[in-house]
Amino acid sequence: MRQSQHPVRCASTTLVFLFLAVPAFAQQTVSSETSPIRLNLADALERARKNNVVYQGAVTEAQIAREDKKQAVAALLPSVNYNNSAIYTQGTGVDGQVRYIANNAVHEYISQGNVHEVLDVAGIAEARRADAIASAAKARAEIASRGLVVTVVQSYYTAAAAGSKLESARAAAQEGERFLKLTNDLEHGGEVAHSDVIKAELLVNDRRRQLQEARLTLRNARLDFAVLVFPDFNDNFQLVEDLHAPVELPSSKEVEAQAASDNPDLRAALESVNATEHGVSAARAGYFPALDLDYFYGIDATHFATRTNGIPNLGSSAVVTLNIPVWNWGATQSKVKQAEFERDQAKREMSLTQRRLLAQLKSLYAEAETASDELSNLRRSAELGVESLRLVTLRYKNGESTVLEVVDAQNTATAADAAYQDGAVRYRVALANLQTLTGALTTP
Repeated sequence: MRQSQHPVRCASTTLVFLFLAVPAFAQQTVSSETSPIRLNLADALERARKNNVVYQGAVTEAQIAREDKKQAVAALLPSVNYNNSAIYTQGTGVDGQVRYIANNAVHEYISQGNVHEVLDVAGIAEARRADAIASAAKARAEIASRGLVVTVVQSYYTAAAAGSKLESARAAAQEGERFLKLTNDLEHGGEVAHSDVIKAELLVNDRRRQLQEARLTLRNARLDFAVLVFPDFNDNFQLVEDLHAPVELPSSKEVEAQAASDNPDLRAALESVNATEHGVSAARAGYFPALDLDYFYGIDATHFATRTNGIPNLGSSAVVTLNIPVWNWGATQSKVKQAEFERDQAKREMSLTQRRLLAQLKSLYAEAETASDELSNLRRSAELGVESLRLVTLRYKNGESTVLEVVDAQNTATAADAAYQDGAVRYRVALANLQTLTGALTTP
């Protein structure tokens, strides 16, 4: 009986698997058949800003701080409330008298609007502090945006360089195959020894492995870039920026001028100092009186009505309260000291930020300048490596060079091309790092 049911279970499991797999396969087929998304660097940055969690977190923090600022400013303005209550108080048995002297009657109904305003130094200082905190959060969002540029640029051009390296690895593998065929032909003609064929075959095996590794590297680079840019998994894209397009490095004076005019790190540090200064003012406001103003209009009567026995219940009243701080066991003094500690630390951090920015400016510009100078040499080395391989191969055909020289020329050409691709990525990333200080991304 069990044996007769087993094929049925297998068939049903297979049907379920096919039912679940067909939509996924169809979706994958549709995705592969659609034309790839063409992405330049600007498009990639725009998509990454919408998708990056760290950057969106900084933007959200800035938005929250902006709402805190609105709330702090609103606290300085008069507020209006409409209060409704009914009070029942136990009576004494005598008509109209109650046992609690604070209450006016056995039944009391209150329905009145209240305009409330508080005038104190602390509220003004807190509003200014919230404004400075909002400005600092906005600057931190700009810092996150510029940092995201570096990440996207590095990922974008790393994927582009991986594509170029794959083409170089494919060309090197083809060159290795041609050289293996050449050594076989020469061996059949009795012109070279069998050891040359063995060496050529070893070289071909290395080139094939390098080609497989280059494919894997490109795949991983594209996947990393896709995760960074797209909100869903999508590797059907094409990078259109030319990694080797000439990009001029701005002068050091231009970079210094841009960094001095608008740097979010410095703005964030400065606004943090301003926030702590207003925090000290808010803490010191605890020593000063506060004035409360209240205006009431409505009814406060024994009946919930505008008139009782022909007498109008509607009326108004105003209350002015001056709160004078006298003694709170040193809590205000402690708050002032606490605020001053925060202010002094913020000043030290701002000084450190200034020194660090100057050092970063010089270091990053030196990095970009060095990468730019080396890039031309790397380009020339890659060209010479190709030409040297061509010449050495021709000499080998004529019996004027050894197989080791050919292998060495191939290794040199491959290494020179890889170094050229890496140098181009290094230069692009160095320019993006400068953008974190200047705010201007240098592009072709």
